[in-house]
Amino acid sequence: MQYDTNNFQEDVIEASHSTPVLVDFWAEWCGPCRILGPVLEKLAEESNGQWKLVKLNTEEFPDIARQYNIRSIPNVKLFVDGKHVDEFMGALPEPAVREWLKKALPGKYDKLLAKAEQLLTDEETDEALPILEEIVANDPSNEKARVLLAKTILYSDPVRAVKLAGEIEEHSEHFDLASSVKTFGRLFTLYNDPGKLADSEVKPLYSSAIESLQKQDYDDALTKFIEVIRNERYYDDDGSRKAVIAIFKLLGDEHPVTVKHRRDFGSALYV
Repeated sequence: MQYDTNNFQEDVIEASHSTPVLVDFWAEWCGPCRILGPVLEKLAEESNGQWKLVKLNTEEFPDIARQYNIRSIPNVKLFVDGKHVDEFMGALPEPAVREWLKKALPGKYDKLLAKAEQLLTDEETDEALPILEEIVANDPSNEKARVLLAKTILYSDPVRAVKLAGEIEEHSEHFDLASSVKTFGRLFTLYNDPGKLADSEVKPLYSSAIESLQKQDYDDALTKFIEVIRNERYYDDDGSRKAVIAIFKLLGDEHPVTVKHRRDFGSALYV
C-alpha cells in the first residue's frame, strides 16, 4: 500500500476532516524511522479505516517539516479536522504505539457527545437525552456518555442512573460524578422508603433535605444537610456529609451554591 504523499493539503489537512490522519515525518538516512515505519504501516492496515497513515519525507518536503516544527525524526503527528492535535517522537515499540493511538485517536462518538454536553449546558435536556441514549446503546464502554446519561435521568429514573454509574471505577476521570449519582440514588431510595431510616430527632430534617434534593433545590438541601451535621454528624452513616460532598461534586467547585455553602460545611464538621 502506498502511504507517501505529494499533496499534504489534500492528503492530510482536507482528508482529516473525515478520517483522522497520522503523519510519519521521516527520511531515508534515519535508522529509527526504518524501525518505526513498518510498525505504523501494520497498525494502519489493522485499523480498518479508523485512521489513515501518510508518510512525509522531510528531505523532499523541508518547507512542510519546518512549518510543523520538525527538529527530530521520526516524528509522528495526528491531524483531526484539519488540525494537529497530538504527536510522539522516536521509534516507540509497537505496544507503546498501540497505547498512544488508543488515547490520542478521537472516539467514534466524540462529536455527538460534545453536542449533547452543549445541550445539557444550555439546559436543553430533552434534546440531549436521545443523543446520550444512542451513544450508550452503541458504545456501552463510553464512560463519559454513561455518566452524563446517568446524571440526566437521575431524577426521573434513579435506579437506572445508579446502575449506569455503578460500573465506573475509582481510577476513572468520571468517578467523582458517578459517585455523586450513586449517593443521590441511595438518598432517593431512602426517601421513598423512610422506614429504612433510623428514628432520630434529625430524621424529619434529613428527609426534608432529601426532598429538596429531589426538587433540585440544592441551596435548601445543603442548608438542611449541614444543619443535620451540626446536630447529629453521623446520622445515616455520615449521610449528610456524603450528600453535601456529592452535591458539591455535581455542581462543581465554582458554582455559586457550592461557594455559598462551602465555609458553613467546613465549620459544621469541626463544631
